Amino acid sequence: MTSVFTKIINRELPARILWENDGFIAIVPKDHFVNPGHLLVMPKVEVDYIFDLPDGIYAELWQHCKMLAGILRTITGAARIGIAVEGFSVPHVHVHLCPVNAVEELDPHRATVWTESERDAFTTQFREKLAAMDAR
Repeated sequence: MTSVFTKIINRELPARILWENDGFIAIVPKDHFVNPGHLLVMPKVEVDYIFDLPDGIYAELWQHCKMLAGILRTITGAARIGIAVEGFSVPHVHVHLCPVNAVEELDPHRATVWTESERDAFTTQFREKLAAMDAR
């Protein structure tokens, strides 16, 4: 069965796409945010378990996460960008990049409200920072 992320990648479902290239995509999750600025980075190839990724794709995934985390930290001013890879919620490898200022903020049961307008503003700001990086 095709994952929800593959449907987003194929434009069969809507999503706030922050960045993508031929092999990877970064999106704002639809719900279940750790903090505003939380985003998901994933390969376009549908693989269920991160350690089943081919070595090249695995390495490239983390390179993209590092680049995107830098933008995320600049925009949010967070002390750290936390990383989570739980692999159970959607059978498609994805890395959660989460702006955090304290360890308890990574508690998956902690609810954060992030309004539609806040997500819109974040998406615009993120894309602007990314475009500025690309222009260099």
